[in-house]
Amino acid sequence: MRIWFQKHAVEGRAPLLDKLYAEHLGKVADPGTTVEIHTLPPQTYATELPEELVGFGPIGLLFGEFFARTAAAAERDGCAAWISGAGQDPGLASARVRATIPVVGYGDATWQAARQERHRLGLIGFIPHLAEPITDNILAAGATLSAYELIDEGAAVVSRALTGDFDPFVRAYTAAARRAAYRGAQWLVPAEGIPNEILVHLGIRDLHGLPVIDPGGLAVKTAEHLVRLRDLGITARAETGYWYRRPPEVVLEHAERVLGGRL
Repeated sequence: MRIWFQKHAVEGRAPLLDKLYAEHLGKVADPGTTVEIHTLPPQTYATELPEELVGFGPIGLLFGEFFARTAAAAERDGCAAWISGAGQDPGLASARVRATIPVVGYGDATWQAARQERHRLGLIGFIPHLAEPITDNILAAGATLSAYELIDEGAAVVSRALTGDFDPFVRAYTAAARRAAYRGAQWLVPAEGIPNEILVHLGIRDLHGLPVIDPGGLAVKTAEHLVRLRDLGITARAETGYWYRRPPEVVLEHAERVLGGRL
């Protein structure tokens, strides 16, 4: 099974981060599953991390369109599933229309699990402007959000961690976990994918007495599960209705080429 994991970062800007993603996703996947990590075009931004771009709705829409196009590309390339590996799940709804393979979101997999388990969420984020779209997604999923704690000077803290200086990161996330616990959270969730990889690397599964959920790992296992359900004929993708009816392939290819281009 091949799974396309679409990151919201540029490869090579933070070598340790690239290494952590590869180690983590390779470890959580079942034998026989290959998680193929894909990144943004190198010219997307010039900084180490994309936090300067992700806080704007107009740019978020462009990211969403790009992500949805990669889902269609993943299906054409023979992948069994596609994952949006960013906390705000850019392009997730569009990807579920563009592709017929299972489509999973870093955030959505966690919000759905929390709703099913009836656990209150405590989000810890380092990019303030992402709190709004992520909170909207949690509410839309029907999950319960008790706290959304933001790290002071979060980008600097995360950047230091990506050089191997983890102590300020651990202190900041522990303090945020304490605040989330006080507000009634039961699950702690790193709001963005980058700190999740750091937490997994450090083996931090608990902060201030609360479990730390691994959304990246959960997304991979959810994707594998959905693929197997379809393979067994237990579930299937709908083929009726406005959003799921598929036009003839030649018509779709023409529209993609003229209106948006193909990857």
